[in-house]
Amino acid sequence: MAHVVVIGAGLGGLPCAYELKKLLGKDHKITVVSSVAKFTFTPSLPWVALGLSPLDKIQLDLSPVLKKLGIAFLHQAALQIDPVAQTVMTQDHQVLNYDHLVIATGPALNFAAVPGLGPETGYTHCICTDSHALNCAKAWDTFLKNPGPIVIGAAPGASCFGPAYEFAFLVDHELKKRKLRKYVDIHFVTPEPYIGHLGIGGMANSRRLLEDAFDERGIKWISNAAITEVTPTDVKLACGQTLFYKYAMVMPSFLGTQVIRNSPTVGNVKGFIPVNKIWHHPQYHNIHSVGVITALDPVEKTPIPIGTPKTGQMNESMALAVAHNIAMDLGIIKGEKARPTLAAICFADMGNTGIAFLADPIIPPRNKGFVKEGFWVHWVKMAFERYFLMKMRLGIAMPFYEELSLKILGISLIESNPNVFTNI
Repeated sequence: MAHVVVIGAGLGGLPCAYELKKLLGKDHKITVVSSVAKFTFTPSLPWVALGLSPLDKIQLDLSPVLKKLGIAFLHQAALQIDPVAQTVMTQDHQVLNYDHLVIATGPALNFAAVPGLGPETGYTHCICTDSHALNCAKAWDTFLKNPGPIVIGAAPGASCFGPAYEFAFLVDHELKKRKLRKYVDIHFVTPEPYIGHLGIGGMANSRRLLEDAFDERGIKWISNAAITEVTPTDVKLACGQTLFYKYAMVMPSFLGTQVIRNSPTVGNVKGFIPVNKIWHHPQYHNIHSVGVITALDPVEKTPIPIGTPKTGQMNESMALAVAHNIAMDLGIIKGEKARPTLAAICFADMGNTGIAFLADPIIPPRNKGFVKEGFWVHWVKMAFERYFLMKMRLGIAMPFYEELSLKILGISLIESNPNVFTNI
């Protein structure tokens, strides 16, 4: 009996564990190690941050779901990986032996990169985690009683831009609903070389659409901007400009999590996991990576360094490919190894409308890409939230009808005979 350990139970780790269970059955053991006891549907955190949705609506308890499926669950933070001994040590000093290891921890938030950044030791808010979103919502309620200028955006090195755009549009919509918009100047500050770059060189008409959307709403933007410091009242930029604010939400850059930084031969210099063309670790072929913790090269060199985003659907495609390849290594299925296609479909809610993005794959050259705005996006995102949570409750990674629907759209999540474009 082989033992597969999955570190992390988020948008990548949990679907990977489910797909592994489907493929490996009862003949092999799967253990999920997670520092959190609940799964959170993170794409909905902008709604939580503005008090538009309760947090518990987008969460589910991991223990009963995994127990029902016959997947072992250890509610502990992973502390260190020994890739030679093939062990994982947890925070309470338990040692797990593994035959295959899937690292799906998500990132650490690099607030220390900019003085004054972050909700714990700085002055800005963040929507990357459930606790930060709740803190954001509390500060938002206080802000509404005495509104003033708002700064929204991303720090140098950031790779996750979609939530910042979505948050800016939602803030604009919420202020209009409360008839407070005329009292609030909104600045969007980003290290992207232009609005709509999104860390992927833009797609279709993303630049024009987002610039027009900002213009229509009176949201001022500063692109190619590096935040150098945040004080209790000001956001300072490398160009010398200073923005006064009463409320600020800034997406930070990411680093590898502590378990990777404690395991120096496993990650790269920033703590991300390198992968080869079939998503194995190039040195340790029984270590696999899923999600944001995966090292992907930047799509292009930009004046201010930024990263490549890893969206929810990309996480799922990595999860399916990794589970497929582990099942092949264990002799359960035959055929060719797979890689994730890294196609991405994203929905950004704007209150009474929204924008849908498709990039297939997210790393150029692309087979297809489009950006569409419409009121239907708001409803599609709400429906998808419910659908994804249903899948996670039932323990299903990719139902046949979802796979069929994607095929009708001409999208596959994994493919054989991969082209090499990741850092090997």
